[in-house]
Amino acid sequence: MAFGIEGPRLRLVPPDRERHMENCYRWINDPAVSENLKVGWRMISIVGEEKFFEGIAADSSSEIMAIELLDGTHIGMTGLHAIDFRLGHAKTGMFVGSAGHQGQGFGTEAGHLRSYLAFYQFRLRMLYSEFYAGNTRSEAMQKSLGYQTWGVMPEGNYRNGAFRDVICTFCRREMWEAAAPEWLRDRLI
Repeated sequence: MAFGIEGPRLRLVPPDRERHMENCYRWINDPAVSENLKVGWRMISIVGEEKFFEGIAADSSSEIMAIELLDGTHIGMTGLHAIDFRLGHAKTGMFVGSAGHQGQGFGTEAGHLRSYLAFYQFRLRMLYSEFYAGNTRSEAMQKSLGYQTWGVMPEGNYRNGAFRDVICTFCRREMWEAAAPEWLRDRLI
């Protein structure tokens, strides 16, 4: 039975401890994946990952989703964080952890589904995100979703022996709508 929110090649589904936790634990501790993630500055134990999965359901300020191919293969995670329904905004984050699925547009498709959820289901008006200078994949993905840069936090993060700038971005509903792919346009109200 299909559930979640579906695009042409993947779907976003609620995280399931049995189906998704082991992959997340492995990916979050893989420097090739975690290098560009906020949590990537330290190793996460299996107990820490279990606590994260336990806390997902109790956190009403976040909407965390697993990214799966239509055949059920888990390839990553995405989320809306610090959701403020009164002001109508949230922060976004995502990673495609499966190395064989990186660089193929799955992050962009997941980002469009996440934006649809934020703007049309949650009725938010603004999404904020960021990426580290030099992360060209995140930069390209965010641009394809309609995000624009609003600022730079100079040397805002430290990775691999060097400080890196943090590029701060935003996307309003109408900016995303202008960038929305054809396969999603019939859902826009």
